[in-house]
Amino acid sequence: MAKQVDVERIKNIAEGYHRNGDFYCSESVVKSIKDEFELPIPDDIIAAASGFAVGIGGSGCTCGAVTGGIMALGLFFGRTEAKDKKVEKAKALSNELHEFFRNRHKCLCCRVLTKGMEIGSSEHKAQCVSFTGEVAKEVAKIIIRESGNKYIEKENSNEV
Repeated sequence: MAKQVDVERIKNIAEGYHRNGDFYCSESVVKSIKDEFELPIPDDIIAAASGFAVGIGGSGCTCGAVTGGIMALGLFFGRTEAKDKKVEKAKALSNELHEFFRNRHKCLCCRVLTKGMEIGSSEHKAQCVSFTGEVAKEVAKIIIRESGNKYIEKENSNEV
């Protein structure tokens, strides 16, 4: 039987982690996906996402929410064995997420996305919280779509 997954719940949880200062953008996306899809992997994967925050270590490069989303996709579709061809699917889905975000926000550069904002300001925080939830939700939708009926989207629920 397919596991029901509530994509709005994932969005809200990811936003909450970031809004409350529990985790950065990249960590929030990975943790919300890991927990809500009940992946049997160590929490060390969340630690692996830590360096991607604030545009990769605070450098302002690629949006941490997107890099966290790509990590989460890799948990489902990435390879663990040399020369495994499934890497092509992981790359294609990562590109899909990249294009989704770029089409909505014109770029992935944290520095450009936050231009004119003081890092840590309420404006900056609100935008990054929004990006975090948006990416977590889109990643969940991609996983559900590509899961071969292992997961299905739960309808009309917003509990957190």
